[in-house]
Amino acid sequence: MKSKSELIKFEEGISLESGDNLSSFELMIETYGDLNDSKTNAVLICHAFSGNHHVAGKNPKGEIGWWDEIVGPNKAIDTNKYFVVCCNNLGGCSGSSGPSSINPTTGKIYGKDFPIVSVKDWVNSQNMLTERLGIPRWLFVVGGSLGGMQALEWSIAYPEKILKAGIFAAAAKSSTQNIAMNEVGRESIRKDPNFNNGDYIELGVKPKNGLKTARMLGHITYLSEENMDLRFGRKFQDSDSKVDGKVDFEVENYLQYKGEKFTENFDANSYILMTKAMDGYDASKNFKNLDEALSSVSSELLIVGFDSDWLYPPERGKEIQLAAMNNNIRSSYITLDGRQGHDSFLFASEKYEEIIQDFVGS
Repeated sequence: MKSKSELIKFEEGISLESGDNLSSFELMIETYGDLNDSKTNAVLICHAFSGNHHVAGKNPKGEIGWWDEIVGPNKAIDTNKYFVVCCNNLGGCSGSSGPSSINPTTGKIYGKDFPIVSVKDWVNSQNMLTERLGIPRWLFVVGGSLGGMQALEWSIAYPEKILKAGIFAAAAKSSTQNIAMNEVGRESIRKDPNFNNGDYIELGVKPKNGLKTARMLGHITYLSEENMDLRFGRKFQDSDSKVDGKVDFEVENYLQYKGEKFTENFDANSYILMTKAMDGYDASKNFKNLDEALSSVSSELLIVGFDSDWLYPPERGKEIQLAAMNNNIRSSYITLDGRQGHDSFLFASEKYEEIIQDFVGS
């Protein structure tokens, strides 16, 4: 599979929804396949909370892309047919400008001083990337979870630049429970003795325990009770494969492992920024309601929910579908079986792949 990673700098900077601005910024992107001569086969993939620009295949570290089951040669989003683009969002920690980057104004690491970013800011920066790449209109903008929120916002903010949108395992806004769970995760990071009010990098430390706890809590919301019962039940962990001597059950061991792995690559300030962006998104914020928010949408929408998802249950997708129907927008909604809970959007199934293929190719 033909792929390319590139760091693109935007010297013109960007004004953010918060009122702050970045005088310049960088986006790390990865592209797959080739843009055709008519520039009509471009697909933008928006990553979820802990994702990044590496969508498919193996990177130089040997890591598999986070949506490798869906994106690639002869897969649902076929890189033999489409020119696929994904960027690490502003505020992230995988190459794009974020809290762990150097502030060009001060020459020091941003840390806690990196400005608050929003879903709308991400979409605006992606639009700037669109112009830089010379793509007049995306054939398909798609994402799951927080990525699905970006796809929805694309259809609202830039209706003339998007033909189709895929909104998977997402919502027009986070629920009170979503916000509450994220705040517990953020608080665990803030309470870590090494957090130092967000200035830990300059001190050469990392709030690892707080970040690990936040990820363990978040991971529970990504799974389903059925999946956890089938996978772990109340089975005890073999003593020779325990990652921590204090754990007893397999599910404890799994969460300890996931939390530990996460801390190796993710930045705590980025965690706080990303969850704040998720909590703050409301597609109807500048409108009377969701119906009015979607009134300018001209793209066709594919909205997918998963029956085991309790982070963004199918009802949240149905709310978007109803608003689309009220605006006579061409749209389709489907609830799929998904044993992996919220994470089901990451995993291929025959029905899921068929739906995506038919929608993009129709």
